[in-house]
Amino acid sequence: MRACDLSRVVSVTMAVLAASLSPVAALPLSGQGAVSGLPEGLETAPAESAADSPVGPPAPPLYHADRMARMLAEAESMSALTSLIVARRDSILVENYYRGLRPSQTINVKSVSKTLLSPMVGIAIRDGLLDSVGQPISELLPDYYEVLAGRGSLDPRKNEIELRHLLSMRTGIETASFGNYGAWAASPDWAYDQLRRPMVCDPGDCHEYSTGNTHLLSVILTRRSGKSLRRYMLDEMFRPMGIPLGEWDRDPQGRYLGGNNMSLRPRDMLKFGQLYANGGRYEGLQLVPEDWITASWRPTGSSPWNGHGYGYLWWMRRWGGERAYFAWGYGGQFIVVVPRLDLVIVATSSLRNRERGHTRRMWRFFDRYAVPAFKVGWGAESRDEGL
Repeated sequence: MRACDLSRVVSVTMAVLAASLSPVAALPLSGQGAVSGLPEGLETAPAESAADSPVGPPAPPLYHADRMARMLAEAESMSALTSLIVARRDSILVENYYRGLRPSQTINVKSVSKTLLSPMVGIAIRDGLLDSVGQPISELLPDYYEVLAGRGSLDPRKNEIELRHLLSMRTGIETASFGNYGAWAASPDWAYDQLRRPMVCDPGDCHEYSTGNTHLLSVILTRRSGKSLRRYMLDEMFRPMGIPLGEWDRDPQGRYLGGNNMSLRPRDMLKFGQLYANGGRYEGLQLVPEDWITASWRPTGSSPWNGHGYGYLWWMRRWGGERAYFAWGYGGQFIVVVPRLDLVIVATSSLRNRERGHTRRMWRFFDRYAVPAFKVGWGAESRDEGL
């Protein structure tokens, strides 16, 4: 280890130990100030006043001090990382910004945008705009199906595609992402270009990750709500949470791109993670149906190219031995929810200055450093099954 690196680790460790000796209340989510370096007093939960709790057990610890030190040192060493925010319940424990990113800045969250679409489908079903996840998309996009049939290119299996197949990336249609993304984005109608692609398997039989699938959801939600997707998301979810939307791409028809290139502040990404961690509730408002969250976190299969599980536009796997559900965007943009620990982690990364293997290093960061640092206190003693 270089001398400067050792010095940084030592200084971080000393800061943690100092914080643990002088505990101060953790920063609530409603606070707006950024925490530079280690937040103060994070080793235990905020203590109740003597008047509120004259007797009772001590507040549970919020993190392991030595593991916190290692986590922060590892984060500091990642040259592409631009922000790291960690919260347990309603307290922000870490809020650090790197490489010049400011708390007020929005960043392109890339495919995190896909996960942000998931609750909108649940809300539309709740409000009767959509029937269920079993509704055939041929009923929702009849004009596109008519064009396909008129051109003699409608594979009959496409009539079997349902909303749940779009949500789980199991339509069976060839992907419009990866090597096909450029041609798809250059096409005159992104929805049609996805639908006209050949079938590679029967609906439900294979995982074929595609931004084209989530753009079909954008078109469906736009038509059914009678609003632009941006307005619909603001009205139903973001505005009640105080979340503004930054820049966001549109297709040639002027419809917002479903599943990519949305801009948010890291703190707003945290609010979204907290919304799911809190069962769809925000400050007493039930914004997202709780049963939709349960359905969204139920595995539908796994990706053949990374092995992660997939639900309704949520990735899932175990990190640090815990079930974790996460939104994941190209280049290292993450919202991670660990329900058993009441833990939400947000990490963002530069799309320009990124070392090779950064995304895999981020997976290792969550598995070896971030989640283990908080395996103490709330929920950590109970056993967890599944996934």
